[in-house]
Amino acid sequence: MDETRARRRMAVLLAVVAAVVVAYWVVWFADRGLLASETRPAYYEFENAFPVADGWLVVCLAASAWTLWTRRAGALGWLLCGAGAGGYLLGMDVLYDLEHGIWARGAGGIVELGINLATLVLTAGVARWAWRRREALLAGR
Repeated sequence: MDETRARRRMAVLLAVVAAVVVAYWVVWFADRGLLASETRPAYYEFENAFPVADGWLVVCLAASAWTLWTRRAGALGWLLCGAGAGGYLLGMDVLYDLEHGIWARGAGGIVELGINLATLVLTAGVARWAWRRREALLAGR
């Protein structure tokens, strides 16, 4: 019973994170001034390169949530794909932020740092959670 609750909690978490990513992009394209850490055209070009990759992340998160909720053996694969996508996106984002001093740019920089830290914690947490349960996940238990 505890494992069923753990799966359901993880599924809900993943669905919420997917919704937050979608909401981020809705806000970005509606009024990027609310989220932008700087206003240089290069920054906008960099951020505008992320929607497709973040879209793949959302697919992985949604598929992970669904396969966990329905106890499908594909859950492990989707969880690991999501963790991999999150790690890759984190690496790209952190490198840009470090190279351009984004974290030191006021409130927007602090928000960006928070996003980076949340991505790190969630990515590592999902990967660890999935790997520790890999046998049960593969068996659909």
